Amino acid sequence: MLLGTHNPRLDEKGRLILPAKFRDEFSTGLVITRGQDRCLYVFSAREFEQLTDKISQAPISSKAARDFLRSLLSGATDEVSDKQGRVTIPAMLRDYAGLDRDLAVIGMGNRAEIWDLKVWNDTQAARDAAFSEIAEEVIPGLF
Repeated sequence: MLLGTHNPRLDEKGRLILPAKFRDEFSTGLVITRGQDRCLYVFSAREFEQLTDKISQAPISSKAARDFLRSLLSGATDEVSDKQGRVTIPAMLRDYAGLDRDLAVIGMGNRAEIWDLKVWNDTQAARDAAFSEIAEEVIPGLF
């Protein structure tokens, strides 16, 4: 399970070093794609295949499903990290997420998300203020 917040940096070649705790999950390959909220999603190859299989079950007549699948797949790239745990983020995806040098890589259970650090900090500060209200709305009765 992918957990926590990590703060790697992009090097001059557009590579980041994957957090050590995430490397086992991504050791056989990973897929980086556009995420919602202008971040990037990182899935293990296995997890990405399961996700696309589920989405592909939606009726072809569903415009929302077609649009979502188009966005997900057209921005996707499959990568393998090198021996140092570095993975290249293509320029198109760096531009999409507005990635500069400093990053936040967060664990989201079955995927990781890559954020520009300043955007992550600003976004998270706004979310923290409403955290208790969100919990009640998302999972009623849990807390």
